[in-house]
Amino acid sequence: MKIQLITVGTRLPEWAVAGTAEYLKRMPSACPVFLQEIPAIQRSKTTATDRAKAAECARIEAQIPKNAWRIVCDERGQDWSTAQLSTQLADWMQSGRDVAIVVGGADGLTDELRGSAHALWRLSKLTLPHPLVRVLLAEQLYRAWSLLNHHPYHRE
Repeated sequence: MKIQLITVGTRLPEWAVAGTAEYLKRMPSACPVFLQEIPAIQRSKTTATDRAKAAECARIEAQIPKNAWRIVCDERGQDWSTAQLSTQLADWMQSGRDVAIVVGGADGLTDELRGSAHALWRLSKLTLPHPLVRVLLAEQLYRAWSLLNHHPYHRE
């Protein structure tokens, strides 16, 4: 089983690249997490939002492994505590299926992509910038793994 973070956008501040990389490298080989960056659609004043969103979602779909659990980050999704994420991670690992965690671009995701998700996950009631979301996801996956494995990183 592997986890793929599929995110729209390729130009991030160095702090976000470094922060994400730090937590991804901490993940054990039994639960690897890979970052898959999808280039955002080049926009002009005449580019329709729906068309750009559809094109980004087509690129995302192309990167989702066949039969993977589809977890879509969406403001209408469920809130998961760290303990709940840890339980989800255990379930994913036990299933042996790959997991794709999707973060859309600035305009979000299509209804079709959201509808194909096994779960919608709301990271926060706050609006978060994309660079911070990547670091947050990587850190929380590492924290969930550490909780499962009684590693001292997570304290209650």
